[in-house]
Amino acid sequence: MTVFDQLASRYDAWFDGEEGRLIFQIELAAIQAATQTAPRPWLEVGVGSGRFAAALGIDVGVDPSENLLKMARERGVRVVRGYGEHLPFAASAVGTVFLIVTICFVDDPLPVLRECQRVLRPGGKLIVGLVPRESPWGKKYTAAGRHGHPFYVHARFYTVSQVESMLSKTGFTLEGCRSTLFQPPDCVAQPELPQPECSATAGFVVVRARA
Repeated sequence: MTVFDQLASRYDAWFDGEEGRLIFQIELAAIQAATQTAPRPWLEVGVGSGRFAAALGIDVGVDPSENLLKMARERGVRVVRGYGEHLPFAASAVGTVFLIVTICFVDDPLPVLRECQRVLRPGGKLIVGLVPRESPWGKKYTAAGRHGHPFYVHARFYTVSQVESMLSKTGFTLEGCRSTLFQPPDCVAQPELPQPECSATAGFVVVRARA
């Protein structure tokens, strides 16, 4: 996580660019579509600079990067420093957990998913936002990582099927998906409405599961 502390401002500034603003709104709409009836309180693991948490009204966020947490606090998000593998919350304390483009940046998603299962109440929801590895966007970011991109060099992207398998292994039951960002990389020019499907060609997929 050192890179996110060192380059926190660069990471956060992407959201203010013309393309970044539009992609954020497209992804946010897909997440919002998956939050219907999601029980409170809401926890985001990997809250980063708090862009999604502030827009969604998430109750509390966790992240290991102090510099990003400072930005999240400035956006009015209640935050706690911590790691997804060891969440600083009691068992069954949370109604819904969000993992928004977080799975690709952890060493091993399974311990993180087990911790999400632990802190969720029975019947609680897990909402996972990911960039599918097999999508044009996943291929673009994977290639950028191979060429030394400071963030994507640390990322490991997964297929939708792999994520579904991880959820099953950690005791979650899949409830549904939303897919969006069908426009190709570097050609995002207009808003999109999320589609109620798990599409391997979408640049952003939101998976909802039950604890």
